[in-house]
Parts: sequence; structure tokens; C-alpha cells
Amino acid sequence: MKNIIKNTLIGIGMALFIFCMTGIIFDFIYKGSFVLEEYSFTKMVIGSILIGIGFGAPSAIYDKDNLTLPIQSVIHMGSGCIVYTVVAFQVGWIPSGNGIGTCAIVIICQIAIAFVIWLCFLGYNLRLAKKMTRRIQELNR
Repeated sequence: MKNIIKNTLIGIGMALFIFCMTGIIFDFIYKGSFVLEEYSFTKMVIGSILIGIGFGAPSAIYDKDNLTLPIQSVIHMGSGCIVYTVVAFQVGWIPSGNGIGTCAIVIICQIAIAFVIWLCFLGYNLRLAKKMTRRIQELNR
């Protein structure tokens, strides 16, 4: 339970950080005239929190030793990407008024970004495991 809470808080923190950085980029693109109305900012912040929960909480699946990494990854990323897509439609990050093609491109890009972040975590954890294995082998000598 403690691990789920920790992972969820990390997920929320990452989602809010990415949201803020994206907001800064859009602010620069629109030369300081990036305007949100009708509680759009509030909806987007709540959406970011939900996305953080959607990716953070399911990451507890990696603690299950009876599942293979590919199955764990499908459960984790599948859950997170579903939450992400639903929230993105709700808060307007996916421009549903621009046609199915535009929606598909945005969804594919968002899922690709999620997998890049996942690959970064995977690489970090694999390097950490390798380092720990080396250290254990040194101690056993």
C-alpha cells in the first residue's frame, strides 16, 4: 500500500511538471497571450492529477513477481494511456473538432511520449539492478 501511494504521488508530480512545462512552451509560442477561459486551467490541472494517478497507481503491478515484464508493462501502460486519452478528450487536449485524423495523430503522439517516459524509467531501473547485482557479487567474494 505504501508503495502504491509513493508511486501515485510520483506520477502526480511528473504529470503536473509536464503540464507546467507544456504551459510555458505554449506561453512562449503565443508570445505571452496564451489565454484559458471557463475554468480551462482548473480542468487541466485536475486532468493532470488524474493522469498522474492513472500512470502512478498501476505501476504497483511491477511488484508482482508472478507476471512477466511485458504483461506488467501492458497492464501499466494500458491503464495509464486509457486514463490519459479519456482525460485529454475531456479537457480539450485532443482537438475533436478537427476531424478523426487530427485526433489520431494527437493520440499517437501522446502515447509515444508516455512510452518514451516509460523507457527512461525502464533504463534507469535496469542500470540500478545491474549496479546492485555487481555490488552483491563484490560482497560475496
